[in-house]
Amino acid sequence: MSTEDPGTHGAPGDDRAVDLSEDFVVLPEQTSDDTDRGWGERSGGNDDWLLAERPPHWD
Repeated sequence: MSTEDPGTHGAPGDDRAVDLSEDFVVLPEQTSDDTDRGWGERSGGNDDWLLAERPPHWD
């Protein structure tokens, strides 16, 4: 019976370099249900109106 951990391969302390330079996307930045359409709203929004109607104490 071996006392070595079956999950390790190679000599103890044998570290392999991992190249992390590529942009590997696992999950998207925004899901489809977190969009205007997912919320049942029309695209385009009313950002201009909201900015124009800002209360004076926000400036």
